[in-house]
Amino acid sequence: MVSTELLNSLHTLSRADKLYIMQVLISELAQEETNLIKPDQSYPVWSPYDAFDAANTMLEVLQAAKSQNND
Repeated sequence: MVSTELLNSLHTLSRADKLYIMQVLISELAQEETNLIKPDQSYPVWSPYDAFDAANTMLEVLQAAKSQNND
């Protein structure tokens, strides 16, 4: 949980300092993300190929929206 004191300190910073803090935090988050995917590993990837139920649901929604627009 973020402390109220920290949030108050951030609110008092100049725009340039706030941007710098954002840059540091985003860099740290990006570094953590690179550690999630390990080399020489296989990861499952979902594909819409043969997803007939999903296609049918989308078609029903599109047809319902089309009929609402025509009313």
